[in-house]
Amino acid sequence: MPNISIFYGEFCRADSVVREVFDRKDYHLVTDANILADAAALSGIEPHRLEKAFSSTTSVFNKFTHEKERALAFLRLAVAEALTEDNVLVSGYLAHLIPHDITHILRVCLISSLKSRIAIAGEERGLSEKEATRTITRLDERRANWVRLQRGVDDPWDPQLYDMVIPVDTTHVVESASLIEEHAESPELEITTASRQAVNDFILSSRVAVALAREGHNVDVRARKGNVLLTINKHVLMLKRLEEELKQITNSVTGVQEVETRVGSDFHKSDVYRQYQFEEPSRVLLVDDEKQFVQTLSERLQLRNMGTAVAYDGETALQQIERDEPEVIVLDLMMPGISGFEVLKQVKQNRPEVEVIVLTGHGSDEDEETCMNLGAFAYLHKPVDIEVLSQKLKEANEHIQQKRRRGLEG
Repeated sequence: MPNISIFYGEFCRADSVVREVFDRKDYHLVTDANILADAAALSGIEPHRLEKAFSSTTSVFNKFTHEKERALAFLRLAVAEALTEDNVLVSGYLAHLIPHDITHILRVCLISSLKSRIAIAGEERGLSEKEATRTITRLDERRANWVRLQRGVDDPWDPQLYDMVIPVDTTHVVESASLIEEHAESPELEITTASRQAVNDFILSSRVAVALAREGHNVDVRARKGNVLLTINKHVLMLKRLEEELKQITNSVTGVQEVETRVGSDFHKSDVYRQYQFEEPSRVLLVDDEKQFVQTLSERLQLRNMGTAVAYDGETALQQIERDEPEVIVLDLMMPGISGFEVLKQVKQNRPEVEVIVLTGHGSDEDEETCMNLGAFAYLHKPVDIEVLSQKLKEANEHIQQKRRRGLEG
């Protein structure tokens, strides 16, 4: 039997259809949750961080960490390894990670009318019509952004992306499953040598991408019968050295026969290639209302291979902490609006894993004692020697990594 992938809109009876297909045939069901768990085991990245790859928004720290690209590399590898088996039913967002040159897959999309979806949202979640419409719109936009990222197509329900598009509200669950079962028997979906090779190419390119990601690299990877093509899409000054390092890492992956590197169409643009430095702090939020000071501080830390972002007041900082999840915060105390004391208090209450270094020009011994009792990692005075601050940032980062390693070991 061919494999099946099913992509769907929320509140389209997709779970029922998938279950009906699964119960009829001896398929191995692979859901987004399964792939996220497998990718987390491969990478050591928490599933909720991996899931952020589905979002259209990108963290302000991504240009330093490549976290979205690293997440996608591990997700692709988890999907690729799932396809080493036959009779696989892939259900969810991650169906769109499967390359189209793998032809022994029936690609299905389940849709439904807005009226039907609103009714189902009311039944399943007790949502009002207004709430359901807002929720469906938001989730459809998320799916559209995901499909645009993976396929370059604006409409996630575009029939050209699928072998079948089934309107579940008019076809119903049992009939939908029957149609999928019938089309899965098509001779066009038989496993061929070329399609099997496409799976092997997908696995190899995914393994290479993960090997490079583990070393902090982010390049486009293509594989064909053991030959690997690496495309560098950002400008780098020492191109030959980078190419040699990429080739060395790639050649260490089992199954690689030859490696070729090239520069892509975006190579000559202003964006500079950055290798993620795992040992350096890469998610540092600087919070200070002195704009010139904090911008200059950010630039100086970036020259030391640290990843930084800035916020100019406490309220913005708290919003950015929620959205971008910094790991270390350098925090001024005396700011208009929400003070640094309150920011520190809220951070340690809501995000205790985040380390906070207080950097102030007006603090007293009493302020220092208050901050340390609230959970600050360190307390420094302005003006601060950049080397002293850099060392404290490294110590805070190492403390975070140690706690993370202990958590993984536990």
